[in-house]
Amino acid sequence: GLCPGLNDVIRAIVLALHYHYDVRTIFGFPYGYEGLTHKYGHAPIELTPAVVVDIHQKGGTILGSSRGPQDVSEMVDCLERMNIGLLFTIGGDGTLRGARAIAEEIGNRHLKIGVIGIPKTIDNDISYVEQSFGFVTAVSEATTSIYSAHTEAEGARNGIGLVKLMGRESGFIAAYACLANSSVNFCLVPEVKFTLEGLNKALKERLEHRHHAVIVVGEGAGQELMEITQQRDASGNIRFGDIGTFLKDQITGYFRNAGTKITLKYIDPSYNIRSMPANAHDSAFCLLLGHDAVHAGMAGRTNMVVGYWKNEFTHVPIKAAVSKRKKIDSNGWLWNSVLASTGQPRKMQ
Repeated sequence: GLCPGLNDVIRAIVLALHYHYDVRTIFGFPYGYEGLTHKYGHAPIELTPAVVVDIHQKGGTILGSSRGPQDVSEMVDCLERMNIGLLFTIGGDGTLRGARAIAEEIGNRHLKIGVIGIPKTIDNDISYVEQSFGFVTAVSEATTSIYSAHTEAEGARNGIGLVKLMGRESGFIAAYACLANSSVNFCLVPEVKFTLEGLNKALKERLEHRHHAVIVVGEGAGQELMEITQQRDASGNIRFGDIGTFLKDQITGYFRNAGTKITLKYIDPSYNIRSMPANAHDSAFCLLLGHDAVHAGMAGRTNMVVGYWKNEFTHVPIKAAVSKRKKIDSNGWLWNSVLASTGQPRKMQ
């Protein structure tokens, strides 16, 4: 999947290799691990400073992305055949697991190829990594949609603005976007369970007192409330039900049955947010991540992720980074801050 800052990281890696270490042959593999697998026929792209000179000004990635596992042995065959000395992988949990498998196969063959991961997850859910690139941009862009939802809600009697944001298993985007825009009245995240009865009751009380409300929901919240089949995508992730449209229908039905007229506006900016170019903060962060990844690789490190923790760039073993999903602590400072900002009940059961 896409994420603000992908091009920035690619550019930083290329420039650091070229200018800091005088590396003159740099290849980009199209569409992630597909580019290392012969059957897809993706030709490697030679990356030079001239090729990447302005890519940081564009969203997405010049290399493309893909999902799904590939044959590890075949990918290492490709690296060996092309005489690759360092492989940089930019991705989330699935990409990092793939990088770990590649590094282990390289070790089994006693090859001198380093594997360095750069954590890419718009959800900010990689363990032992305090912040991932693109997250700040995502939160910033999300506040625009929340502002629109609030304006729509205030413009109608019993108006409700409902915004769905990305966050499969971790609700960091929703939580920080709510703190950045204190007009939100209900924040729903995957880590904190709620019921329709609890939400509708609290929403009814809000409308009775203030006559409008804004709800922000992370995409992975409330999945247990929907009847969904356990289908999986190409990466093996369970396909989630659409909590946004589900809540829209449920809330509308609840107030219709109660004889209360409402006006509900639903906004889903997910793909708008993730395809944006990185903002200035993320651009600088991507540059430093790329530089540190190159320094780590040239120093002989492998099977690791360049992380960020307490204002320091770190080296995290991939095994640790994929050991569990980073999530909001429902008793921690972040969630307590969200509750203080929204004024919602701690429990909506």
